[in-house]
Amino acid sequence: MPSALAPERTRSPRSLLRQIREAMAVGDAAQARLDRVVRIIATSLEADVCSIYLGRANGELELFATEGLNAGAVHAMRLRPGEGLAGLIMRTGQPLALADAPSHPAFSYRPETGEDPYHAMLGVPILRGGRAVGVLVVQNVEERAYTEDEIDDLQTIAMVLAELVAGGELVGQDELRELDFAPQRPERIRGQRFAEGLALGRAVLHERPMAPERLLADDPQLEETRLQRAIRSLRAQIDDMMGGQHGLTGLPFEVLETYRMFADDRGWNRSLEEAVRSGLTAEAAVERVRSEHRARLSQAPAYLRERLHDFEDLADRLLRHLMGERPGVRPLPENAVLIARNLGPAELLEYDRTHLKGLLLEEGSNASHASIVARALQIPCVGRLAGLRDRVAEGDAVIIDGDEEQAHIRPRSDVLAAFASRLEVRSQRQAEFARLRDVKAITRDGVEVAILMNAGLGVDLETLDQTGADGIGLFRTEFQFMVAEELPRLDAQTELYARVLDRASGRPVTFRTLDLGGDKVLPYMEAEREDNPALGWRAIRMGLDRPALLRMQIRALLWAANGRDLRIMFPLIASVDEFRAARRVVDRELNWAVRRGRPEPATLRIGAMVETPSLLFHLDALLPQVDFISVGANDLMQYLFAADRGNPRVADRYDILSPPALRALKTIGDAAAESGTPVSVCGEQAGRPLEAFTLLALGFERLSMPPAGVGPIKRMVLSTDRDAAARGVAKLLQSSAGSVRGEVETLARKLNVAV
Repeated sequence: MPSALAPERTRSPRSLLRQIREAMAVGDAAQARLDRVVRIIATSLEADVCSIYLGRANGELELFATEGLNAGAVHAMRLRPGEGLAGLIMRTGQPLALADAPSHPAFSYRPETGEDPYHAMLGVPILRGGRAVGVLVVQNVEERAYTEDEIDDLQTIAMVLAELVAGGELVGQDELRELDFAPQRPERIRGQRFAEGLALGRAVLHERPMAPERLLADDPQLEETRLQRAIRSLRAQIDDMMGGQHGLTGLPFEVLETYRMFADDRGWNRSLEEAVRSGLTAEAAVERVRSEHRARLSQAPAYLRERLHDFEDLADRLLRHLMGERPGVRPLPENAVLIARNLGPAELLEYDRTHLKGLLLEEGSNASHASIVARALQIPCVGRLAGLRDRVAEGDAVIIDGDEEQAHIRPRSDVLAAFASRLEVRSQRQAEFARLRDVKAITRDGVEVAILMNAGLGVDLETLDQTGADGIGLFRTEFQFMVAEELPRLDAQTELYARVLDRASGRPVTFRTLDLGGDKVLPYMEAEREDNPALGWRAIRMGLDRPALLRMQIRALLWAANGRDLRIMFPLIASVDEFRAARRVVDRELNWAVRRGRPEPATLRIGAMVETPSLLFHLDALLPQVDFISVGANDLMQYLFAADRGNPRVADRYDILSPPALRALKTIGDAAAESGTPVSVCGEQAGRPLEAFTLLALGFERLSMPPAGVGPIKRMVLSTDRDAAARGVAKLLQSSAGSVRGEVETLARKLNVAV
């Protein structure tokens, strides 16, 4: 067997990786290992030069090792961000093969390297997590064209190098701290608040990195067999989903077809097979192909980058098949802060919430389902944290500051001390809210306000008594459907609704019928992709077009009531005719239940959500037909301002504390008061003291909010003179300003309101 100290000349990538592994077994210093690796690569690929450049935290590329260039340039020569051909490869994340490198316009001559005689060059990015963190380069004196096989071999080597460097195998720990592989310095990353609160814990990566010892295969043939078996299993799983026999089964058909297309894609399969045949394990092959897709699609137009999510999901599924793992079985350490690019609600719920202290997301939106679940579970969550996944390592200390919309990674001691002080203050506030739990929310001038809680999960019911909420103003029934693997049957729905009513103990509960569609796509329900899903086939439109689905839910609600009070509310009503049609479904199901001896609800109230601008101009026709209405402020605002609330580029371009929004809300409140129709506001705004203060001033006396908002809103109500607030806010409705938030804040301070 050839020694790692005297590398054999061979073109086999498998043999090359074996030699690298043998080099790692020699107990030398990290730099000696790195020098040996570049000699092995140069000999194996018949190159005159092999060099490794690694990215520093400041964006520069530093020459860390070379075979063929001047040894004195190692650690002395650095390229500015984007400088030279290596900088170009680093910036684009793409391989570059040139027969005559000096003729390329990006070529940068650095005399200290002694690269004058070399013409041909092949460089590939060293990728980690889809991000270029270095460059691997080979050069030849003579002009030549590098083959696709050589490019592929070098990419395989680069992937292995990335993990070996990150693991401290090829560079010293002091050097690693200065590199862009696994940052060690304290960092603060600004993002967006998805769920308020503070948390300190240890980072747990939702996407676990591949351990270096699991990169290289002992038996490549066995790895290829494992890969093929996993791909067949994946295809069979997708086929089973597509061929479901129930009325609403199978993944959204077009999404599943996309998965199936990718699973059958020759290019994807060939890339996986070639990676395994080069000497990688099946898991490492999946990670390498995924990393290359990330790097390539990250440079593509936005509409193409959306495909990355399909590849990510497919790769995750394939890895689970390979590793024999199921979601939800991974234990969490205490005080875990989950780190993910994005997350679905079911994935979040699969983690042990007793150990989960916070959530940080690289992507997502305030309206995403993971955000809603995080708020329901009162788990602090900050999202839209650019570069998060590549700036934090497993086990790092992490502070989540939902109040200030930021995260601290590896915080300094002074930051930890300041955080501890804020936690103490927050604890005192929570104690104050606890003392107010059983106090009625009555303004200083005697107006009683109903403070209700939004819910949607069984775990929400645990907080109903803890918060002292007057009831549940919005129970999102779709969550049960979103976290299930198949359509919940009648008995499962009935059991959940009955449990909710039991836990409410006579307090009112308003059940909103399924608000599906748009961004709420079920994993077992056929659906079509739409250009404008928020304006498309969703909510009550879906229920009326799929009457069996709506009828089953209404039947479950009626059975669950079992002689108790029942409140049913329809979402996204855009016309009075839609409400009439939905109410007829309830009437038919009630008659059906009575004929079969089922007990009627003690009282049955049917309401509508006002969240489309069309209803603002037809309230006179709607209100006589409903028992109550609820303003869905989240959707109403996005439709009013034509700004997708799930799109971070436009979601912050409007303010609910603006004259147009406040006038719209006052129109609804005045119409409801005139007709004697009970009206509430549900949404995130109702749980924010300043916004809730404004709603109170506009005349709303029923507010439904996330559980964490109950205490702060009750404190605000108790400190408010509603009549004085109404006079102050009325003066702002005629303002020509885009927002009157500052003026409302001034008014609240003047009135000594606790906002």
